[in-house]
Amino acid sequence: MEYRKLRVIISGGGTGGHIFPALSIANKLKELNPETEILFVGAEGRMEMEKVPAAGYKIVGLPITGLQRRLDLSNFALPFKILKSIRMAKKLIREFKPDIAIGVGGYASAPTLKMATKLGYSTILQEQNSYPGVTNKILADGVNRICVAYENMERWFPANKIVFTGNPIRQNISFLENNLTEIKNKALSTFNITSDKPVVLVVGGSLGALTINESIINNLEYFEKNNIQLIWQTGKWFFEKAKEKVAQINSSNIKVYDFIYEMEQAYSLADVIISRAGAIAISELCIVGKPCILVPSPNVSEDHQTKNANALVTKSAAIMVRDVESREKLIVELDSLINNKALQQEMSANITKLGIRDADKRIVEQIELILNK
Repeated sequence: MEYRKLRVIISGGGTGGHIFPALSIANKLKELNPETEILFVGAEGRMEMEKVPAAGYKIVGLPITGLQRRLDLSNFALPFKILKSIRMAKKLIREFKPDIAIGVGGYASAPTLKMATKLGYSTILQEQNSYPGVTNKILADGVNRICVAYENMERWFPANKIVFTGNPIRQNISFLENNLTEIKNKALSTFNITSDKPVVLVVGGSLGALTINESIINNLEYFEKNNIQLIWQTGKWFFEKAKEKVAQINSSNIKVYDFIYEMEQAYSLADVIISRAGAIAISELCIVGKPCILVPSPNVSEDHQTKNANALVTKSAAIMVRDVESREKLIVELDSLINNKALQQEMSANITKLGIRDADKRIVEQIELILNK
């Protein structure tokens, strides 16, 4: 199939769970036709303003923010920021003239997709979670198509617009399956890890996870005592505290980072992975195929991370530790798993069966179907 040159706006962000699927879609579009032009629209001061340019794409920031749940003076400025963002989005769309606008959730996608729809442009939403974000629920009625990663989304969206595609994952993660040995050899050098000791990878999401971080920082001696290597992504808010503690221990087994860009390399080294249970994390872990312990975040709507984790636990594809219990139980569960090779192999085989490997292409195919009508 020949793919035409397109002009595409991709809007949204805020966390890696929105940004990484957006970049995956962009990369697939460029792979299928390198002449395709892509403009990202994000929110000023949010993570996408750093991550998208680092991936080689142009991004424009809108002054949009969310409502603060606590009493905050910034809430009074919100209506003015929304109006300004709508005006900016309208101007951007008129100047760029996209063939299609894609919303991936997050603050910026609301004014961008709303204006694209109003101006008569084709639009598509990508919803990562089993419980949709507010932005996508607001936009659902006006868009042409909604790409989802979970069944039974008719509860939230018009049934005739829903297409099951799965969640697109980072391209470097998808390469891992067929290039494991090569990537692992490179990773040993990147992370200064040796191949003769077990490796635990801890990721609390792109912004970090306090309870996971505290569970690890309070048990760093466990890794040293048992000669286990630790690759630990803390998020930027916990990084200095973690770095200081690791320096005190002075252990060559423990590597701490605020953010890991070479995540495919980190995954390749891991014998066990400890992670939150966000939709994109789950999608990536199913491709990576490593045994994992999931600690669902309690700070999400409808407790959807627990539902995500349970979907794996019921298939013997993961272990779940409740956030409120993680400080006491996480290291206990880790110790049990790291010393049970048979269970590791069983979990690895089971989680691998659940991976969707071509979600990005499925979404691009939906774009083509919309534009060919």
